[in-house]
This record gives sequence, C-alpha cells and structure tokens, in this order.
Amino acid sequence: MKRKLTWIPSIFFVIVVLIIWDVLVKINDVPSWLLPSPSEIFKAMLDNARILTSHTITTLIEVILGFVIALFVGLFLSSAITLSSTIEKSFYPFIIASQTIPIIVIAPMLLVWVGYGLMPKIIVVALISFFPIVVNTVDGMKSIDIDLEKLFRTMGASNWDIFRKIRIPNSLPYMFSGLRVAISISVIGAVIGEWVGSSEGLGYLMIRSKPQFQTELVFAAIFILSIMGIILFFGIGLVEKLCIPWNNFRKGDNLGK
Repeated sequence: MKRKLTWIPSIFFVIVVLIIWDVLVKINDVPSWLLPSPSEIFKAMLDNARILTSHTITTLIEVILGFVIALFVGLFLSSAITLSSTIEKSFYPFIIASQTIPIIVIAPMLLVWVGYGLMPKIIVVALISFFPIVVNTVDGMKSIDIDLEKLFRTMGASNWDIFRKIRIPNSLPYMFSGLRVAISISVIGAVIGEWVGSSEGLGYLMIRSKPQFQTELVFAAIFILSIMGIILFFGIGLVEKLCIPWNNFRKGDNLGK
C-alpha cells in the first residue's frame, strides 16, 4: 500500500503539467500544427486509433525481436569474455567501438545489405541494445567474493563450477540493470530504423505526418512510444522480481535503512 501511495505525487505532477500545457496553448492561441494541446493529441489518438494501433504493433514487434537477439548475443559474449581473457582482449575493444559509430550511419547500409523490411529495424534494435547487457553482465560475473571463490577452489571446484554456481547467480542483478537500460533504448533503435526506411511503424508515421503538418499525430506517436518504453521497463522489473526475489529483499532492506 505504501509503494502504491508513492506513485500519487508523480501522477499528480503529470496531470498538473498536462493541464498547464493545455491552458497555455489555448490562452496563447497556438496553432495545432505548431504545438497541439494535450486534448488535441488525445483526440487525434481516438480519431486515428486503428492506424496508431497497427503502427504500434509493428514497432513493438521490432523492439521485442531485436531485444531478444541482443539478449542472447549479449549473454553469450558476456560468458565468453568472463571465461577467457584472450576473448576479452580480442572482442571487448570491438564491442566498445561498435557504440562509437552513429547508428543513423549504419541503418541506411542495412537496407542495402539485408533488404527492405523488418530485418534492418530488428538489427538496429539489437545493435543499440546489446552493449549495456554485455557490460553490466560482465561486471556482475567479475565482481564475485574472492573468499568465496577460494573456498570453492579448496573444495576442488573447477572454473566451470565457479562460473555456474558463483558467477552466474552473482551477475543476475547486474544483468537485469543492463536489461532495463537496453529495453528502454531499444525503442529508440526501432524508431531510428523506421526513420531511415520503412512503410510502417510509429517512426514512419512520425516522418509521414510532419510534412503534412499533422503535429498532433507526431505527438500521439511520441506519447505511445513513451508509454511503450515505460511498460517494457517495468516489465523487466517484474521478471527480475520473479527470477531473483532475494535481490528485492536486499533492495527493501536498503530502502528501509
């Protein structure tokens, strides 16, 4: 009950901001093509519900598929980097370098390499999402208790035993932190992919609506993307609670202190 009550100030703040926004736009007689009011945005969402739903489903599919690929690739690379210092020295620089290349530069090339469709957007999402998964998971696997590792070795544990029984459980809270970051930025990756070349999706709808001065549709798409990111973020948090409930008790203890 206390946790539910803590959301009241946030909800109240959002409502106040929307009301102030709506009032200021109407008082100053700002044209909707320049800055639509929240009421105009919500009206556009209702009037274009079918179109928005179709484009939302497309973007959500791209986000989920790209995120799943990033998850599997990220966990594989994290495990390989942790188990082998040679792999770490060989691949880690390339993993870091991959994040210095603007994704907006890679996206057009993907259209040439893999064709026009869902695949380029899925790859963009995977490329932009896997980095926080790899970095956080590797940090978790390496930040184990040295004394616990020594105890396992004195009991005859192999490197694989230590990896399976110590490193993996220890990395889970770190991994889920990386997953929360990755799922948030994956929405950005899907939109960037749709901006470069697409015929559907919320990013495509935004690009198509701007030249037609349908600004309320652009804001409607932004609103839906924001809600999508929030839901996916808290969805990862729910999975974390189910997979590692002991970490929630530790968080609760820290919050209590």
